Amino acid sequence: MSEKMSEKFIRGELLNVNCPSRDVLKRVTSRWSVLILLALQDQTLRFSALRRTVGGVSERMLAQNLRYLEEDGFVQRIAYDVVPPHVEYRLTPLGREVGEQVVGLADWLELNLSRILAQREKSAAE
Repeated sequence: MSEKMSEKFIRGELLNVNCPSRDVLKRVTSRWSVLILLALQDQTLRFSALRRTVGGVSERMLAQNLRYLEEDGFVQRIAYDVVPPHVEYRLTPLGREVGEQVVGLADWLELNLSRILAQREKSAAE
């Protein structure tokens, strides 16, 4: 073996069907999670403001993805004991780290969107 077992364990094996990192990958790279991470990159938002910021997301999908991101330690849910209930969401330090990766992907997509759309048109014409 060219790689130490400890190095393999730390890095994870995304290509292995049994690797638990696949579940995290699925959660982090869902469309809504990516957009939530982008929206919370530099701010703390209430649920309703987050829903407005992430256009097109249903309450159910927003709540589900926030729950997943909270379970994985990327988002902190802050509930205030007031009436009516006041809940805010912000990225944790771990969430800011993964958010930086997501920003890189989003930037790349925006910069290359015209090339991607041109390829789609070319493929559709064939």
